[in-house]
Amino acid sequence: MTSAHLPEFSVDALEQEIVIDVAAFDNDDAVDLGLAALEVIDERELNLAVRIVLRGDIVFQAKLGSSGPGNDPWLAGKHAVVMQYGESSLLVRRRHEAAGTPFEQLPGIDHDAFKAHGGSVPIKVNGETVGSITTSGEPDVVDHATSAEAVRRYLAR
Repeated sequence: MTSAHLPEFSVDALEQEIVIDVAAFDNDDAVDLGLAALEVIDERELNLAVRIVLRGDIVFQAKLGSSGPGNDPWLAGKHAVVMQYGESSLLVRRRHEAAGTPFEQLPGIDHDAFKAHGGSVPIKVNGETVGSITTSGEPDVVDHATSAEAVRRYLAR
């Protein structure tokens, strides 16, 4: 995939995206969301790892194509950003870029533990962030687009 074909996301566009914010979300829902992600990954022929964490527990994980153990720190780091900020990891990144201070340059942050790169989208229950769906393995905007599409499909079912 060339950079000319990569999706682009502005802060405004990311703020308008549909998020999961429901009255209840359990392990069965997490698996359904994971299966929606696998559908997107397969259709788009991507090399992605997908992980769904719910209330601190990895409920769903799959690694497709060339993804593998090297994706684990990225899955964990993107998820940590979502849990800290309550919004998608790409939105956090774009907000900091728009403010003129890239996230990676912020002092006082463990940048091994917090990775503000696209791919992780929050799962909320009554407005509280309780988990995330996170993908890793392609350029981060592709990771984000995949997670966001999985959320759209899950909510449409």
